[in-house]
Amino acid sequence: MKRYSVFAVAREALRHHTGWERAWRNPEPKKKYDVVIIGAGGHGLATAYYLGKRFGIRNVAIIEKGWLGGGNTGRNTTIIRSNYLQDPSAALYEKARSLYETMSQDLNYNVMFSPRGVIMLAQTEHEVRGYKRTAHANALQGVKTEYIGPDRVKELVPIINIDGPRYPVLGGLWQARGGTARHDAVAWGYARACSDMGMDVIQQCEVTGIRTEGGKVRGVSTARGEIDCDKLGIVVAGNSGVVARMAGFRLPIESVALQALVSEPIKPCMDVVVMANTVHGYMSQSDKGEMVIGGGTDGYNNYTQRGAFHHIEETVRALVETFPMVSRLKMLRQWGGIVDVTGDRSPILSKTPVENVFVNCGWGTGGFKATPGSGWAMAELMAKGRAPLTDAFGLERFREGRFIDESVAAGVAH
Repeated sequence: MKRYSVFAVAREALRHHTGWERAWRNPEPKKKYDVVIIGAGGHGLATAYYLGKRFGIRNVAIIEKGWLGGGNTGRNTTIIRSNYLQDPSAALYEKARSLYETMSQDLNYNVMFSPRGVIMLAQTEHEVRGYKRTAHANALQGVKTEYIGPDRVKELVPIINIDGPRYPVLGGLWQARGGTARHDAVAWGYARACSDMGMDVIQQCEVTGIRTEGGKVRGVSTARGEIDCDKLGIVVAGNSGVVARMAGFRLPIESVALQALVSEPIKPCMDVVVMANTVHGYMSQSDKGEMVIGGGTDGYNNYTQRGAFHHIEETVRALVETFPMVSRLKMLRQWGGIVDVTGDRSPILSKTPVENVFVNCGWGTGGFKATPGSGWAMAELMAKGRAPLTDAFGLERFREGRFIDESVAAGVAH
């Protein structure tokens, strides 16, 4: 794989850009791999990348029923933060945030990480207490956050209305090193690095069955034939329950749509990310000038990847009060993604009842921000059978009643 650099760009410019290679190979699947990962989104690709980089496991296939990064990885609102309440969550998300800071250099691919800062607005007295508690917890966890008052919020976000009639801004939880990244570039960078290590990224290869023998995985049946493997990772976000049933077990999750939209592009007016969980609206401005807007999850289980006007109306109504200027904007496009939500609003990174089958799911609305940390931890779990970052996130916690309650910090509608 040729390295990308300013010198490479200059060299290719002189020869009319005829020397660029494909970013990743498009191979036919082999009969047997050491590891097969179902799902070529950010988490699946990150898992494969760290399997190769940290543990030297490179006979790996990442198989995807559609196109690379075409699921939730390409459908989210790109927010990155680690200000979670519980210790296991904060450790996992802070690992991810720190990996984002060097990801462009590590992958030799610009993922456009922008540590512009994230504010989680406190608009009720309950949220004020909750965010102050989180700030104290973050201090003990080594995660740099602070609780700020409404005047500081206004200073950071001049376009905000802090005196809203229903939900005035009482303060906020501020993480200066949070921010955003280009979601597609994260997937493309990992795919390029995986391909360079000799791994096979196989698109248009839907899994139709999982073959087991004596309680142990033997391989997968796909639309492109049978593929044997020694270990299997299920990393398919909203379709986790469907794939788990193929292996013969159930997961304690619900799949729902999470919708988002972007406005027409405008001049720069907001250089931080703002989340308003009371009214379930959050917003940032992209490099192209679009206002990127998201809200809460749908109120019913579904597998749709389309937006719905009633939900967009609910989200925009909430934001118009807090950001009056958005009332004059036109919507450019809207979409939906399928998220899987657990009862405690924390993910599952775990072994399963089938030997050598591992599952990564249940991220709810927090999947993108966790991508590199999730891959780092999942790779260690698959390679060694245990990983410190995943210890608290096993399936057994639901049987034992050992929940990791992140219903507030996760910002999930509940």
